[in-house]
Amino acid sequence: MGLGIYRDIDIRRSAGNRCFTLAVLVSLIILSFLFSTLAKAQTKQLTYQQVFEYGEPKLLGLLPQMKGWLDDKHYLQYYSDPAKDISKLVKVHARAGKATTMIDYQVLNNRFLQGFDLKHHVAKTNDYTGFILRKNNDLYYFSTKVNKVKKLSKGVSEEKNPTFSPNGRYVAYTRDRNLFVIDVQSGMEKQLTYDGSDTIYNGWASWVYYEEILRRESFYKAFWWAPNSRLIAFMRFDESHVPEFPLLRSEDIHSEIEWQRYPKAGDPIPCVKLGVYNLESDATMWIEMDQTVEHYIAWPEWSWDSSFLLFQWKNREQNNLKIFKLDLKSGKTYEIYDEKQATWVEFIEESNFYLFKNGSGFLLRSDKDDWYNLYYYDLGGKLINQVTKGNWYVDDIAFVDESNELIYFHGALENKTEKHLYRVDYDGDDLEKLTDVPGSHDASLSPDGTYFYDRFSTISHPIKIDLFTTRGEHIRKIGDEKLNLLDSYLLGKTELFTIPAADGFDLPSLWILPPKFSPANKYPVIFFIYGGPDDREVLNEFQSFGRYFLAQNDIIPIVVDNRGSGHFGKKGMAYMHRNLGRWEMNDLIAAVKWLKNLSFIDSTKIGITGSSYGGYVTCMALTCAADYFTHGIALYPVTDWRLYDGIYTERYMDKPEDNPSGYRFGSVMTHADKYRGKLLLIHGTLDDNVHIQNTIQLIDRLQDLNKSFESMFYINSGHGTAYPKNQHLKRLEMSFWFRHFFNRELYFAE
Repeated sequence: MGLGIYRDIDIRRSAGNRCFTLAVLVSLIILSFLFSTLAKAQTKQLTYQQVFEYGEPKLLGLLPQMKGWLDDKHYLQYYSDPAKDISKLVKVHARAGKATTMIDYQVLNNRFLQGFDLKHHVAKTNDYTGFILRKNNDLYYFSTKVNKVKKLSKGVSEEKNPTFSPNGRYVAYTRDRNLFVIDVQSGMEKQLTYDGSDTIYNGWASWVYYEEILRRESFYKAFWWAPNSRLIAFMRFDESHVPEFPLLRSEDIHSEIEWQRYPKAGDPIPCVKLGVYNLESDATMWIEMDQTVEHYIAWPEWSWDSSFLLFQWKNREQNNLKIFKLDLKSGKTYEIYDEKQATWVEFIEESNFYLFKNGSGFLLRSDKDDWYNLYYYDLGGKLINQVTKGNWYVDDIAFVDESNELIYFHGALENKTEKHLYRVDYDGDDLEKLTDVPGSHDASLSPDGTYFYDRFSTISHPIKIDLFTTRGEHIRKIGDEKLNLLDSYLLGKTELFTIPAADGFDLPSLWILPPKFSPANKYPVIFFIYGGPDDREVLNEFQSFGRYFLAQNDIIPIVVDNRGSGHFGKKGMAYMHRNLGRWEMNDLIAAVKWLKNLSFIDSTKIGITGSSYGGYVTCMALTCAADYFTHGIALYPVTDWRLYDGIYTERYMDKPEDNPSGYRFGSVMTHADKYRGKLLLIHGTLDDNVHIQNTIQLIDRLQDLNKSFESMFYINSGHGTAYPKNQHLKRLEMSFWFRHFFNRELYFAE
């Protein structure tokens, strides 16, 4: 890779200049010379097996598995060595570096847990003394204090999302769409709800909430313990009026249909209520909301003394966000925050919201001033202070040190293609960047804010983990993914730069030039794309070996972020409102025009690939922008926004009946008659997110137009492919590029 050898080349060009500048040409000639010089030291090439099939030799080592912080002085690591039958959770003293075994999984498994594997627990207490294990769909409780296993399951159905109460005494879970709590000592189970059914869910999220609001990492969990372990908030969903969509499971002789409640754009949405169950009074307090008005509710947040609950509300149009406070003593609900925008407002997720333990108020991230900044409010809804200001991007709240009135957050101040850890006081003064190395950083702070371990990478170096104090002292290197063997491989050079759009946006871009690059040669290009609103793909971080493999084979991988990616704040994202597809094409076309003015670009081979939203952009590129893109692989694409879920789609497009022209232009089918390139469509038959209906309808349209294309379906696969089908997928993709770019089959030993 040649760390530190190359100087980054600025290859910017004014929008009106259609000539490839002499300065750039000279720079590229110099770069070509440097590549050839470096090749004397770096001679090895990546093989297909190394990159895509976990082949030897390995170029990256295993990083320590960090498990957060145990206390102010110790962070946790998981350590395993299968060859020696070692599996441990260790605590490491941050200052001294001494590692002490907290849990020896193998010892406990062999002595007390025959038939179980403790490291595969499904829930644990905060102090790692109590665990929930699952066997044959039944739950068992194991305590390291007494080293005994106790069966907890009471029913024939599976208990979902078992979660310990903060004091470790109870476990809550859902079963058959109802919510239960069990005392782990006595084994007594209490049923909290009774109306669960195929369409009524208590503590279990509807699919569209799981996908678009609570996110997939929730595993459908929709209940939250109070800190006092006596109250539990939960959401109740009524989907009886939400349309069903059939998913066909095909492994049996007669197949089987799985029915999914899925509100497409414009369809009725789930009715949602928020309740609080009191374990002592055995009663549920329902929060009064007008159920005649369609709305969304999300992200309950308990106060530290369990005296009140905050929750968020959005109207169906998703341009108005409110935060309400429920007082548990009076049962009254108060509005304490109201945000309206002309386009859309996002829910404030957990990582972007902080409720102060001292009761002074709350901190949140909002882009209401066109950029994501931090705001400090009191509990009455009065703005105390806008903590951060300026045209820059706050990623998330990393930690709040209430003792010293300091806020730590990740963001991009100097360079929006990077991510750093910053510190600022409550007044917004004394802003300080704590991570010095250029790149993309993700820090985890100790509970008292004294230490943080930093996981980071750059375009020229794989992931490292280092330990620091928040005063700036580097304590030790915890791990480095890079192996020395990597230095002997001839990899292409990764460059960050910008490409000008016609109307003043300098689009962040990244490419990897072939190792033996020469400006005298002609190279095909493949755009790697996602392209959805507020999704930055061009970052100063290490790239995948798959892209280096393409560069090694004389293909230039490139990533270009459009104006709606977040690099330009809400002002850039707002272009996409009611116009999905239009500005993605506008900016990608500008990028292709720019590339075609470079002497070494083969303009007859401009490829593009992406999955999900990136699959949609790929299909649009091969149809709407068919004059510019020649080849594409679209994985699991949306092809018409009327076919996708209502929460995501209506956030940006409004309802179909309110924006018919936007939906019409944004449909791939509208532009299918322009298609004349080479397109490979890929979809899983059990995709619950982007239904295979999307690809089928595009195929139907292309067939009616007598267009040639390729397709591949992965049977019983969802929104992505797993082993072993993923290996078939990678071979299919690589074969497509080699066959169409070089008129030859890929030799898989390469």
